[in-house]
Amino acid sequence: MEEIVNKVASSSLVVFDLEDYYQAGVRTQIDISQWLIEGFLLKEKDFREALKNHDWLQYQNQFVAIHCSTDAILPAWASILVASYVAPFAKKVVLGTLTDLETSIYESEIASVDFTQYKDKPVILKGCSKKPVPESAYILAIQKLQEYAKSVMYGEACSAVPIYKSKR
Repeated sequence: MEEIVNKVASSSLVVFDLEDYYQAGVRTQIDISQWLIEGFLLKEKDFREALKNHDWLQYQNQFVAIHCSTDAILPAWASILVASYVAPFAKKVVLGTLTDLETSIYESEIASVDFTQYKDKPVILKGCSKKPVPESAYILAIQKLQEYAKSVMYGEACSAVPIYKSKR
């Protein structure tokens, strides 16, 4: 009987797994509409008072996305004011959805990666993950990887889809 050889394990493929850059922590969304009259009208005095009386400590060490779930037309200072209250407690604050928040977290993480380690190597951008990795993080990763990698495939080694091949 022939020995079974794991060709994937013995290949020169390098795996880039975005899940490795996932930042653990609670993700929270703050909806500005909770402080608006009927969810739409911002009365500055009442808005400021509501923010002043809100329990901001509940966001301690959390990742926070600030958004408005209604179609209210808000002055730019409204979200800035909310951010000024939550920022001293939160790990990170962004304007937008939880997906925008996750994208921002990954932007920071990917910016800190030394991609020279992938120079002239065939890379698999791992596609399956147990943690929430937004599609935008893959877009950020491919932009960086193709500057260095010989080739980039997406998915798993057993069923990868070719994405990029260097012309060097």
